[in-house]
Amino acid sequence: MTIKQVLKMGESQLLEVASPVKAFNTSELEMLIQDMKDTMSALSGAGLAAPQIGVGLQVVIFGFKENQRYPDADEIPFTVLINPQLIPLSDEIEEDWEGCLSVPGLRGKVPRYTHLRYQGFDQHGQAIDRLVDGFHARVVQHECDHLQGILYPMRIRDFRSFGFIEALFPEQVVIDE
Repeated sequence: MTIKQVLKMGESQLLEVASPVKAFNTSELEMLIQDMKDTMSALSGAGLAAPQIGVGLQVVIFGFKENQRYPDADEIPFTVLINPQLIPLSDEIEEDWEGCLSVPGLRGKVPRYTHLRYQGFDQHGQAIDRLVDGFHARVVQHECDHLQGILYPMRIRDFRSFGFIEALFPEQVVIDE
């Protein structure tokens, strides 16, 4: 098990655009994905992008059965998504709370498309094409933003809905990010 250090907001690598993956089924790609899984699991993340651990490739992972950071969220199947493309299926946008392993201790209300089609490949080069909505759509958009050098605070419209978890939600148990 290899748990990698997650880069934090302010580190320049998080603002770079990631490069497409050119080779699938490689030991390097498998090792990257395993490191990402180990890191995401250890930190109770809903997803993780390769740039968050300092690797500038278009690789994201996401999914969980239950997540202590998002206790009300529906299950999302574990997915490895490489070289993703996102296509909004409607103009409907919803603002909801997000957090990020690269922005620990904070939450903000972020506008996201509610219905989405995402396409890409798994680590074996097999095509992925899914229609999703709700929290699943939010997570995919959040993780794919990392591939474009975008952190969720950059999308917040009203900074009155951005702050430290313990100040925003004093009634909730705070989980260390």
